[in-house]
Amino acid sequence: MPDWCNIDTGEAVYRSRDAIKNLKISVRVERVTSTATLSQHLQQQVLSQEDRGAIELETLTSQSPAGDNEEEIVIGWQEKLFSQYEMDLFQNEAACQSPLDRQYHAEVTALRKAKGRRNHRIFTYTDHDRYTSCHPFHQLQNTDLLNTIKSSPSFLAERMANVRQRRQERRTMDSNTKIINWEPTEEFVRSSHVVSSVMQTMHIMGDLGPPGGLGLKENECLLLTIKTDGNGTVIVKPDFNQGKEPYRIVTAGEKKQVWRLVVENVSPAMKPEEKEREQNMYKDLYVRHKEYLNSRVGQDFEMPPAGILRYVMNGEIVSAKGFEYDNLYVHFLMELPSNWSSLPFQTLSGVTQTCRTRTLGQDNVAFFSFPFNFEAFYMSEKENDGAILQWPVLYFKVLSLDSWHRYRTEGYGYLLFPAAPGKHTVTCQTWRPLQSGTVSALRRFFIGGSPELEDISYVRVPGTFKGERLSRFGFSTETTGSVTFNLHCIQQAKAFVDATMMKNRRQKVFDQLGGFSQQGAVSSILEAFQRARRKMQEARESLPRDLIHTTTQLQSESSA
Repeated sequence: MPDWCNIDTGEAVYRSRDAIKNLKISVRVERVTSTATLSQHLQQQVLSQEDRGAIELETLTSQSPAGDNEEEIVIGWQEKLFSQYEMDLFQNEAACQSPLDRQYHAEVTALRKAKGRRNHRIFTYTDHDRYTSCHPFHQLQNTDLLNTIKSSPSFLAERMANVRQRRQERRTMDSNTKIINWEPTEEFVRSSHVVSSVMQTMHIMGDLGPPGGLGLKENECLLLTIKTDGNGTVIVKPDFNQGKEPYRIVTAGEKKQVWRLVVENVSPAMKPEEKEREQNMYKDLYVRHKEYLNSRVGQDFEMPPAGILRYVMNGEIVSAKGFEYDNLYVHFLMELPSNWSSLPFQTLSGVTQTCRTRTLGQDNVAFFSFPFNFEAFYMSEKENDGAILQWPVLYFKVLSLDSWHRYRTEGYGYLLFPAAPGKHTVTCQTWRPLQSGTVSALRRFFIGGSPELEDISYVRVPGTFKGERLSRFGFSTETTGSVTFNLHCIQQAKAFVDATMMKNRRQKVFDQLGGFSQQGAVSSILEAFQRARRKMQEARESLPRDLIHTTTQLQSESSA
């Protein structure tokens, strides 16, 4: 491979806020004749072996005129330049079959009256040409002579070559139609895959035939392809040289010719006054859009009635880790205590997607990133002003699914809704019921059965429990993994606004600014105290009896 050529013929993707009609590209092709290469090789031999005498090299130089060996032209976006073949084709009106052909006939006639055209070897196929629509891009790539090394198309390139554009009409789906085809054929893939963005394409071609033999289809070569969508994305293949070595083109046939190709972006730069005018236009557009949104939203917030707290939570089940099996999913539901209510269409339960785990450190983590939202209302009662505010609870259980569609219960847990507004990241530990014995472990492994809770609220003290003590004596459990939540909580009440306007006036506990948060904090403290008390009792029961008896005697003696 010679050192003067650029072998990187891949496509480049650009993003531009400017209109695509302002794109200007300079294309230059130059012939590197075989005789010129031979003369240089012989000249090097003569310089290295001077004792053999001088050799006349003038007869080996090319006798073709300079105009046939090189051509440079600046082309705009979707600018039509006719080839010699098209000039001969469209000059005959009888060959025109469509309105576009008749338009080209008029343009070719005008060019002939104007004594020729400004291009000879370089021409274009625009997006509306029948040649572009009849020959897909992947077929044109197969005839691309820029690829000097043998390369096979990638798997993605083969699949994208069969992608068709999305149709505008919508098709109704039959109830018997399968949504997922587990064994698709090549014909099914070719007819079903769609692409959402419609691309406009322009091909810059070159007629690399011998001098005096222009106008033959077999001598046409694809030099450059430009594609763009309506979002400012421009795809160029091959990329602009930008000071790099030119591309190398080798023609097919017995008499192979070598050509150089140089592609540059020569679009005119925007003037300072035009740039300032465009920035002012965008600012005015943004201001108008902001005013439109304000007119749609309004200036006043929707305020709940007096004595009612509106609680909005946008949550996300982020991940689960530390569980025994793979292919995890989470089933969750919300429980509303007394004096809480939700909208009739509010969904109080949900199920995540099944997610496979990946090893992260020493744990197997399943990333769900499953969003959910919840909205509830709390209405206070005058006779229960001194009672502690109970917050909603989210109960959840983690399950695993195997290839035989057998599920296992991996763990139960609950999440108490945060009492303070804002962003919260909470990690909840889980446990599952444990049945002792080897038979239960084998059953869990082979057929997927595992003990389950009939009432998921048994994870915590159920809201319907009215007794003094809830006994779990004899109930065996096993600590499993943990689930992480991201919560964004919003609290809205008219009392918050009134408390801000009247700072010096003391109100009731549930009407103060942050009063709900204070009650929630008290509830959290009481629950933490109960947990610590249970742990102390369990630790005391695990101590030996003689040590407890000795400690009791020492306390009695010290008090005496």
